[in-house]
Parts: sequence; structure tokens; C-alpha cells
Amino acid sequence: MKKQILAIMAACLLVLSACSGSSDAASTGQTQASYTIGLTYVPDVQFAPFYVAAEQGYFDDAGVDVTVRNHGAQESLLGALQSGDEDIVFAGGDEVMQGRSTGIDVVNWATMYQQYPVTLIVPEDSAIQSVADLPGHSVGLPGQYGENYYALLAMMNAANLSDDDVDVQYIGYTQAAALKSGEVDAVIGFINSDVVAIENSGVKVRTIDMVDGGLPLVGVGLASLSDTLSGSEADFLKILSALERAVDFCEEHPEEALNITEKYVPALAEEDVRATAAITLDETLQLYTGADVFGSQNDAQWTAMADFMQDNGLLEEAVPANEAYVALRD
Repeated sequence: MKKQILAIMAACLLVLSACSGSSDAASTGQTQASYTIGLTYVPDVQFAPFYVAAEQGYFDDAGVDVTVRNHGAQESLLGALQSGDEDIVFAGGDEVMQGRSTGIDVVNWATMYQQYPVTLIVPEDSAIQSVADLPGHSVGLPGQYGENYYALLAMMNAANLSDDDVDVQYIGYTQAAALKSGEVDAVIGFINSDVVAIENSGVKVRTIDMVDGGLPLVGVGLASLSDTLSGSEADFLKILSALERAVDFCEEHPEEALNITEKYVPALAEEDVRATAAITLDETLQLYTGADVFGSQNDAQWTAMADFMQDNGLLEEAVPANEAYVALRD
């Protein structure tokens, strides 16, 4: 009888030991860390790589638990970071720099759009062939804010143009209608959305480089508060790997990517909407290209942007470029 009791006790100890080991594994970091990524716009096909990474399980495969969250149309850009509702935000490098200038300790840790997504757009038959042809013509853009406005300032500075030379009109988000009606001769808009929308309205257009050698601005990337970034670098590299895999999937399987995105953007079920979205997706994927390493940082570009934004009064306080970003990937 004693032998049987001892055997039972030994078995129980083995079970307890196994349970303890399992608990120890969880406590030593073998469970997935959880992060929320904020996409700073209502659901849109432009965010397809994020939807694909979530729905295809790429984040889970990389060992991180990620929730993708779209912002409301009126939501503050960095508000959810500050409140703790988001850990990561998908935002422009210029927006990060502006945030820092107001005292928000936000840091970009990966540039996703290696190309700044704004361009000058003219009708296909326009006499405007380059920025040098703009004097005497009108240019429309939404307002004195955001990427379109920053690109306008950079273009005017580089070409030594003033408001006396070019009739700048702030027309809200009506670029397609304004160009189609002839209200303005050119517009400034997004390569991956406005160009597509204008052509979809029946106006054939051309795009013109706004500054020789490229705009002194950094494209959209991933950013977090410094406290969140500290200690999370390894997880953020996993997130980058998952997104790189998702971008590759979108390039190789665009129709499947649209099917996945339809869960977030139900309007893609409509044939004409889907056709336009397919073009937008292709144009968006091109913005990720241009660097040897996915998510890499360009030191010279960040420095040029810091100088440009300071010189044009776009910052409340000067922001040293090296404080606004870190390079997790070389």
C-alpha cells in the first residue's frame, strides 16, 4: 500500500512540475506581445498590406499579436498614442516631426513609403510640361495644411516662385472636379489616390516632378511614443517582417489582396469600385519601393526635412532630425 501511495504522490509531483514549467514559460516571455496599429484614415484599400498581414496570420507567424485599428475621419492623428489606445501609428514623417515640435515624444522607427506620395497633376494636353511653366497658371490643393501644402512650399522654394507668379487656390478635396471643369490649371494630390480618382472622372492626366531630385520630405512610416519603443525593438522588427511579407503577397496576388480588403471595405464588392481600387493598390505598392531594405531610414532625407520644415515655419519648436527617428533596420 505504501508503494502505491508513493507512486501516486510521485505522479502528482510530475504533473505539478509540468504545470509549473508551463507557467514559467509564459512568464519568461514565450507568450506573444500585443500591439495596436492605428491607420490614420477610415478603412481604405491603401492599407491592404496591414489587412493582409492580419487576416493571413503573418503577425502571428512572426510571434506578435497585432490589432489593426482605423481612425475615424475626425480623430486626432496622435491622440490614440497619447491615450494608450494605440501603440503604433501609420503616419507621415513630417507629421511625426510636427508632433515632436508640440512636445509629443513620438519617434518614427520605419519609413514604409520610400517615396513621398504627392505630385503635381495636369491634364494630358496641358501646356505645362514642368514646374518652370507654372507662372501665369493656377494650382489647386485642399488647404494650407498636410502633405499637399508641404509639397507646394517645397516646389515654390526650389523653383524660386511666389504667389505673384502662381495663382494658388485652396479648393478643399475637390481636385478632380476642379481640374475637370477647368477651375484650375493644375492640382497637387496623392499619386496613389488623387491621380486615380481624376482619371476615373474622365480626365486624362500627367504627373510632373515637383522638385528636381525629389521633395525634401519623408514618406509615411510607423511611429510610436519613445516609452513604447524602448524595449519593444525586437517585436517591432517582427512586425516589419510580417508587413514585408504582406506587401509581397499583395504584389503577387492582387486579386486575393482585394478580397481580403473587402472585409474592411465592403464597397469593393461593387465592380466599378473594385476596378478603381485595383489601380490604387498597385500605385500604393510602388510607394514601398526604392530602398534595398524594407522600412529603412534615409538620414539625409530626414535632415533635409527638418531644415525645410523649420525654415518654412511648419514647426512650433526646432526638431533635430536625429531625435525624430531611429533605424531598426540597416
